[in-house]
Amino acid sequence: MNTKPYASSSSRNARAIADVLSHEFRNSKAVLEIGSGTGQHAVIFARELSHLIWQTSDLEPSHAGIREWIRDSKLSNVREPLVLDVLTATVEAGAYDAVYSANTAHIMSFAAVRRMFEFVGEALAEHGVFCLYGPFSRGGEFNTASNAEFDASLRARNAAMGIRDLNELDALACSNGMKRAKHYAMPANNLTVVWHKTGET
Repeated sequence: MNTKPYASSSSRNARAIADVLSHEFRNSKAVLEIGSGTGQHAVIFARELSHLIWQTSDLEPSHAGIREWIRDSKLSNVREPLVLDVLTATVEAGAYDAVYSANTAHIMSFAAVRRMFEFVGEALAEHGVFCLYGPFSRGGEFNTASNAEFDASLRARNAAMGIRDLNELDALACSNGMKRAKHYAMPANNLTVVWHKTGET
């Protein structure tokens, strides 16, 4: 009996995200995934991007499921999960040339989002790439009514959560040595946003 955790959304969006990462991480060697969740994306993308070492991470309760996905994948380029809470995590400067995270920013407090950008700025080597997938607003405006409704439902559940605005994230990126290079339209009114480590602040 298969007991691995499973998120249907991770299966639905994997192909579109993989297409983006295949391009954006084409020159990368070591990627850190912040918030690996079920572990599905890690094994899908590690298989697709076989030139990469894919480092998983999440809070401790998610580790057993991630390890199941890694074990069953039999892949040699995906690593056991690190315990990582962006509010407290430290990292060796320049340890990774790519960072990936999906559907995390809107379930974090803004303080945690700010710290995540600080952490990514520390973790990335010069010219490194940060790809963040999820729903976003731009200039305070939502691209669809469904995203506005989703934002309202998040904030009703927990006032600290909510869809993040790209202008605010660009400011956080800039203050941590990164600059937005591109964003891609994705399924279900989401985006994959790409920032490059420039070293300039």
